Amino acid sequence: MNAIFDEGFKVCTWDVDRADRLTLAAAFNYFQDAAGHHASDLGVGTEYMTEHGQVWILSRMSARIDHRPGWGARLRARTWPRGTDRLFAVRDYELWDEAGARIGVGRSAWLIVDAATFRPRRPEELASGLPSNDGLEALPGGGQAIRQADGLSPVARRSVAYSDLDYNGHMNNARYVQWIQDALDPDELAAAPSLRLDINYLSEMLPGQAGDIYAKALEPRDGWAKGYAVEGRSPSGSPSGDAKANFRAELSIGA
Repeated sequence: MNAIFDEGFKVCTWDVDRADRLTLAAAFNYFQDAAGHHASDLGVGTEYMTEHGQVWILSRMSARIDHRPGWGARLRARTWPRGTDRLFAVRDYELWDEAGARIGVGRSAWLIVDAATFRPRRPEELASGLPSNDGLEALPGGGQAIRQADGLSPVARRSVAYSDLDYNGHMNNARYVQWIQDALDPDELAAAPSLRLDINYLSEMLPGQAGDIYAKALEPRDGWAKGYAVEGRSPSGSPSGDAKANFRAELSIGA
């Protein structure tokens, strides 16, 4: 049993933007792949969960890229479980370049839900058999709940398409990040030397489901040059026409 899992990745053409810089969505994909492989290595991967009528659900994710390498770079993603926090199983991440510099960090919070009822289960029983890696923190304060922002305006509309789906038939976690990227100013994103995204996944999105993306500029904070609050909403089908939030996020852009 490896307490810390290490996996190599090569930055492909689809992992960079027009400025030849690694995108947030690519980093999310690296972290997601490494997490899944480590869960299998620890004996709690998809096969185990299916046999025991349980499902891992990503509820919250934070990722920060301090340096954005280009096409062809070889990177290493490191990940490890960090015990539990209430209903969540917590997992941390690091991203390293070939020179041995840490260029990114992350933290995720996962729910364990019953496959039949979709009700959350307490994570302690499953997590008790895993390494807790006490004191080994990649992104302190990451993976927290995001408050709903006021004054958001519609900026884009999307529908869940074939390329958005994962093998469970739901919208892939990293595709939410691509939707956020696509809804914002491409010039700002391409010019940013560093980026951070905090996202809460609030409800699943299925094939053909429509989503309106709302955004609002935030005041600079914590050393970031700019920021945005972003929310994805789908019509609820209620007589009032109220929209249901599918995800809530905060994007920070470095100078």
